[in-house]
Amino acid sequence: MKTNSGRFFEDYRIGDRLRHAVPRTVSGGERALYHALYPARHALYSSDAFARASGLAASPLDDLAAFHIVFGKTVPDVSLNAVANLGYAEGRWLNPVWPGDTLRAESEVIGLKENSNGRSGNVYVRTQGLNQRDEVVLEYVRWVMVRKNRLEAPAPMAVVPELKKSLAPEDLVIPEGLDFSNYDFGLAGEPHRFGDYEIGEKIDHVDGVTIEEAEHMIATRLWQNTAKVHFDATFREDGKRLIYGGHVISMARALSFNGLANAQMVVALNGGTHANPCFAGDTVKAWSEVLDKAPTAAPGVGAIRLRLVAVKQGAAPFALRGADGKYAPEVLLDLDYWALIPM
Repeated sequence: MKTNSGRFFEDYRIGDRLRHAVPRTVSGGERALYHALYPARHALYSSDAFARASGLAASPLDDLAAFHIVFGKTVPDVSLNAVANLGYAEGRWLNPVWPGDTLRAESEVIGLKENSNGRSGNVYVRTQGLNQRDEVVLEYVRWVMVRKNRLEAPAPMAVVPELKKSLAPEDLVIPEGLDFSNYDFGLAGEPHRFGDYEIGEKIDHVDGVTIEEAEHMIATRLWQNTAKVHFDATFREDGKRLIYGGHVISMARALSFNGLANAQMVVALNGGTHANPCFAGDTVKAWSEVLDKAPTAAPGVGAIRLRLVAVKQGAAPFALRGADGKYAPEVLLDLDYWALIPM
């Protein structure tokens, strides 16, 4: 048999190492398409001149674009038969990605737990994205619910990895040379800096974007994400194509520009949950909460820890959880990350 139907839950073993196909050389085309699909306009990723004034050689590829490319490499081996992508932890961006770099991905299975219905199970993997010099550009843990093919297959011993609830400021890797000492707030688009944000502050990003079927199809193909739930309308009982969770992440991050224009670089992903499914026709809005702040050793550079929440139409202001402690049905995404911001 020459075709690949993908792995099912019973096909995984703790310690499996997955070397993912196919390497991809990135160019300015990825940036142009990323900025076309999302209202992304952070200055460091839009202007070589701004990036050079901030101590970098040029404008790197958007951090989330690099994440999507690496994530897409893993799909045929990890989530081709997924029901849903569930969450993330311990994510770090370790080296910038430049046009001309070639990215590939490797993963290790670090956890398995069959669900009580016996029809699916959760698979935990630690993934690394590497460039052509074998430098790790980013790493993260994610867990995904995967269908079983043979329902009678015995459940593996449950192993749920212990993961950090958040990364400490000293765990963050600051790109070499980054310097915000002469940061141009006028060109960046907002005057707000490190000291202007208070822990516990919540920011309504005001704007919204209605998800279109064509746009999320282009995005998912751009990242070479082949998960069946995103393409095949017959793969779900409701006959709908599930929006790739990364599409919601990038849309919410782009919307956060209004209020967080100077939260320039994403350097860590503490945790994330796709709380409810998103479908074409949903209108995505976003709000953020400041969770923590810390100085860094880089000149003029601070770190800010943010909760980014994406919601759809009908959500109450700053909606997150109901009285039962569960996510409100309008909440699509709950993401906890560190970003770099001028002091």
